[in-house]
Amino acid sequence: MTLKLETETVFHKENERVSSKDILAALAYGREVRLLRCTIEGELDFNRILTKDEYFDSRDLSVKRQGSLTMVTLPMLIAFNHCTFEDNVCFAAPWESDHKVEIHFKRDIVFNSSVFCGQARFGGSVFRGLAGFDGCVFKRISTFRHVTFHGRAMFRTAMFDGYGLFNGAVFSKEGRFSNACFGKGGNFTDVRFNGHTDFSGVYSKSKSVPVYESVRFGRRRFGEDVTFWRFIKQSSQDAGLYRQAGEAFYSEMCAHFWRQFHGPNYTELSRFKKFVRVCKAVRLLPELIFGRMLFGYGERPVRVLVASVIIIVACALFYSSPLADFTGRVKMVGDEMSLLDGLYFSTTTFTTLGFGDIFPDPQHLVTRLVTMFEAVSGASLMALFVVCLSKRFSRG
Repeated sequence: MTLKLETETVFHKENERVSSKDILAALAYGREVRLLRCTIEGELDFNRILTKDEYFDSRDLSVKRQGSLTMVTLPMLIAFNHCTFEDNVCFAAPWESDHKVEIHFKRDIVFNSSVFCGQARFGGSVFRGLAGFDGCVFKRISTFRHVTFHGRAMFRTAMFDGYGLFNGAVFSKEGRFSNACFGKGGNFTDVRFNGHTDFSGVYSKSKSVPVYESVRFGRRRFGEDVTFWRFIKQSSQDAGLYRQAGEAFYSEMCAHFWRQFHGPNYTELSRFKKFVRVCKAVRLLPELIFGRMLFGYGERPVRVLVASVIIIVACALFYSSPLADFTGRVKMVGDEMSLLDGLYFSTTTFTTLGFGDIFPDPQHLVTRLVTMFEAVSGASLMALFVVCLSKRFSRG
């Protein structure tokens, strides 16, 4: 016997115990679902509608099949506010046949402040409207693998007591995770954040570091990734992974630089205001050159060594050219300095040793200026190198 509900367009319940079978029947019939402070009994598995083991009136349901892939479009609003799901919630393909079912939520789907006692599985789904999971508690594993969020994806203050899987997900518009907690870790491998991203206040209470290989940010040049790297940095420090924390710190500072450069609401400004803001950002040029490119915010000591070698060699080439003039206790007045002598003098000048056996001719201003520049550069770069090493090897 086919289960068919009455012709009401909205399935609405408050403060009741509701069977998952009644909810599935409402979804199959195309009715809106609005539940408030309800307890859902049984497994809410959308695959029950697609199989022949149970009979639902799904004649009006949009189902398309392309080979082994089944695509289902749910055009109705779905809202579970302050609800408790006693068993698994599944709007995805079964574990044994992953990537074979794709559910499209055409309108908003909201689970705000709900509790998932079992698994919460939405892998491969497409959310075209709002995906609201604010304040949710996921007591077991929650999977959003390869999910596409075309609208806003809201996971603010959510508690992931189990493992949170987001690998392969695409956040096209917004991805908000502020003040969320990942109890046993998360997976953000191959995730694409194309719009606004907010991980401010996100933390991990079990000292687990999320996996984030190949994560990408479409608005990286606007510093949208700064809060994500801050979360990774803090999680790595709590877990004692200080090298990984240093890499996350470098990414965070790079993102912070771009956020300062563009400022808030940059894309909404007129062309003239954008030009004015870029002109004001010239003040960040010293940070770009010295803080990021040269110093690497203390995480790239090799860059300091490379810059030092470049300066020493460049100055040595100048010293051994006809453009320079030297005198000293060795016999070279009126003669060109050899390249080896140039490297010797450049190294002693860079390291501020200054033996005094060779020195610039007092009458040759260019040589004296180059020597002064190299001495100041050497003192600065050696200090930066010491700071980099002490920062990298004294963590924890």
